[in-house]
Amino acid sequence: MRYLPVFLDLQTGPVLLVGTGELARAKLRVLVAAGARIRWYAPSDEHDAHGLEPAQLARIEFAKGDPLAADLTGVVAVFSAGAGDVGVAMALRAKSVGLPVNVMDDLAHSTFIFPAIVDRGDVVVAIGTGGTSPVVARRVRERIEAALPARIGELAGFIGRFRKSIHDRIPEFPLRRRFWEKVIDGRIGALVLSGRDVEAEAALNEIDDPSAFAGALSSGAAEGSVTLVGAGPGDPDLLTVKGLRALQDADVVFHDEDVSSEILDRIRRDAARIAVSRRDLDTVNPRLVDAARAGRRVVRLKAGEAFGPGRGGKDIAALREAGVTHFVVPGIAADLGEVRPFSSSAAAPRLTRARAAKTLTN
Repeated sequence: MRYLPVFLDLQTGPVLLVGTGELARAKLRVLVAAGARIRWYAPSDEHDAHGLEPAQLARIEFAKGDPLAADLTGVVAVFSAGAGDVGVAMALRAKSVGLPVNVMDDLAHSTFIFPAIVDRGDVVVAIGTGGTSPVVARRVRERIEAALPARIGELAGFIGRFRKSIHDRIPEFPLRRRFWEKVIDGRIGALVLSGRDVEAEAALNEIDDPSAFAGALSSGAAEGSVTLVGAGPGDPDLLTVKGLRALQDADVVFHDEDVSSEILDRIRRDAARIAVSRRDLDTVNPRLVDAARAGRRVVRLKAGEAFGPGRGGKDIAALREAGVTHFVVPGIAADLGEVRPFSSSAAAPRLTRARAAKTLTN
């Protein structure tokens, strides 16, 4: 990853756009949608605003003169689209004073790139390809547009309205996160996504004990758990849906050293990662138990199938003896020729290639 995705607040000051034609108008539409105030310099002062709505025009200052002599005080960022050599010269000036600058289709003179955007109000998804293929980014955007609920932004806004009050009622951060996970994944989230905000708000207000709703123990602390996950043959596309969910929900992941980096990239960014070497195998189970007893959601991520017949039994026995809540998510067999459901019996039947394919598609 060469480019770090960031979200720039364009309402903190004006942005400067240099250029003309459809390329500049396309940038204007996106910038206006982000609430920006735009100072637009067009070559020969020919501002072609054809196709822009009155509300969009109201946020644009049609500047005249040489943009290279423009006052950059308070400017948030500089954009160039359809400006030719003037845009490149403006980019060099912006760089000289430390301003972020984007020159359309010119990575050499840009310090940031413009992503493809999925806009759902409070939920915004940015897709980038490092500037190498806007067409690929557009195709990814199409898939995300089709997958995201139309009202996902309203759900984010709904949570934002109640976030502080729930924060005051649930002092522990892990419980707060689990509270909102249950809201999003459950009935309240479904009500918001279907446009029934009044019912959703009533249901949220009916929760007398938010900590209990989030699954707190009688002590008020978060309940910890351990999920044993098989990473499969190393291809992230073959990671099971349950395995991916466990990695995204985890507070800490103990992983084999030979688990592929592509699989590790699927772990939630702020989760702790602890590599487990072969010499650590005899001591890892007590560490799993300690982390779970501290209220953390723990994943033990093993390379390969990990929990086929005769494997993983020692881990499960240790967790069961410690009284720790635990789950098992098997991985796909490493040879892809068979899939073995988890079983404590070494005599569990193996699935043939044909039966495995049928199982995976049912």
